[in-house]
Parts: sequence; C-alpha cells; structure tokens
Amino acid sequence: MRTGDGPASSGARPPVTGPLISLRGVGKSFKDGQVQAISDISFDVEGGEFVSLVGPSGCGKTTLLRLIDGLIRADEGEVLVAGKEPRPGPDLAMVFQSARLMPWRSVVRNIEFALAVRGLRGRERHERAMALLGSVGLRDFANAYPHELSGGMQQRVGLARALAVEPKVLLMDEPFAALDAMTRETLRRELLLLWSRRRTAVVFVTHDIEEAIFLSQRVILLRPRPGRIDEIVEVRLPERRWELDARALPEFVRLREHLWDRIRNMVREGAELEELGTAFPDAVPPPDPPRS
Repeated sequence: MRTGDGPASSGARPPVTGPLISLRGVGKSFKDGQVQAISDISFDVEGGEFVSLVGPSGCGKTTLLRLIDGLIRADEGEVLVAGKEPRPGPDLAMVFQSARLMPWRSVVRNIEFALAVRGLRGRERHERAMALLGSVGLRDFANAYPHELSGGMQQRVGLARALAVEPKVLLMDEPFAALDAMTRETLRRELLLLWSRRRTAVVFVTHDIEEAIFLSQRVILLRPRPGRIDEIVEVRLPERRWELDARALPEFVRLREHLWDRIRNMVREGAELEELGTAFPDAVPPPDPPRS
C-alpha cells in the first residue's frame, strides 16, 4: 500500500522522480572498524510512506536513522534523500525516546523556536505554534513548562515541534518506549491520524511488533549485528485503522505471528545469543541428578 508522491520541485531544480529515501548496499562500522553495525542494507521509502524498522537489540536500527538524517556517513554503499546525500536540516526531523524540550521555555515557545527555523516571525509564528499544539491536543497547556507536563504530554510537544518545520522526512527513534501502556496506545492512534492528514514520510524504530504493524505500511525486519535485512513485510490493513480494533483483524494476527516466528528463528539460529556461551567461561556445570 503506497500513498503520496515524491517531493515537488522548486525553482530550477528537477523533480525527484525516484523514492524519497534510498539506501543501496549500505554498511557502517564503529571503533575503527572493529564493530560492524550494519551490512549490505538496501531499501527505499516513498514520499508519504510510513515504514517501521524492527529487530533485536544491536541490529542497527538507530544507526540507520542517523545515516538517513545525515548525522553520520556510511562506510559502504549509498544513502540518498530526495536524490541527494542527506544533511541535517529542516527537511529531516527527529523525534527521540525523550522529548528533549528546552526546560526554560514554555510549551508554546518551544514550538515557536522550531518555527523560527522556517523564518516565521511575530504573530504568524505564535498562531502557527498554537495551531500545532491544537493538533496534538495541548492548546490549553501552551503557557506551561515542560516539567509541568506528563511524559506523554511532553512527547506530544516533541512531535508538534518536529512537525513545525514541515519536514519531508520524520524519523522516530522509539518515541513511545518510556511511556505507560495506556499513553502509548493513545499516542500511536494520534500519530497515525496526524500522518494520515499530513502524509510526511516516516521511518519509525521500535522493538514492539504490534506497534510496528499498527502504524506501518511496511515493516522492515532486521537481523542482529551486523544488521542485515531479514524480510520486508507489506501491511495490508485498513488505512483508517485507528477507528477500529486492528489487533482483532485476521491480517494483524497473521502478521504478528509471522514476524514473531522469524524472530524466534533468529534466536534458535544463535543470532541474538551468539556470545552467551562465552559470557561465563568459568561457570561450573550443575551436577548430574542422582540415579534412582
């Protein structure tokens, strides 16, 4: 299920006719090449598409976000956003596990700070900030400070701030992981509703299989270090899935079971626990049980 078109052209620049995000044979290592984080990663994300990255810890999900954002460069292969090498800027917005708000600024002034990047001034900037807060249900908390908000409310402000710059790509690194179950469920539905209205391309990192299925049009399953693509799964659920109990749908159940089967296979193959055998080299094996 694909929606939306690539970004429109401006001025003399030619239109981007390919995918909005493109990775080809991407590899990245750290510690002078001693730790290979990802290897031979290739996938595309179309304009307006919602894609989730899932997989065991250490499979390179956050590394991929940083590569797409232009914060780090690949050692191998090619990463393109809108046909160009990515660079940090307003076209690429990141939402983290914590909202990372400026504690000395009120909620509305946190949003206005982001809008200043787009060149908005004075009354226009304030009105736009208030509209963004209204879109995440926080207009009444405009003059509050971050410490006066719950964790879920802070994440709403972080999302509004990210959307304020009108990015072409929204990168989200487990934004709901630290929240309680009820708040997570609410924010998932709100995020999906916002995405359906704005059609910003989203790359979403999560450890939660159900979250990935509920939010995404495609789920990219990664194997552990070095991170490699195990499978790319299409999610064929109703688009307005926030209006129903998606978990009860047969397709949701099928996808959940399929992805968990793939992860269990990784564990059986030793991919996730490959170092367990040497973690306790001096451990003494338990004695054999006495014979009856």
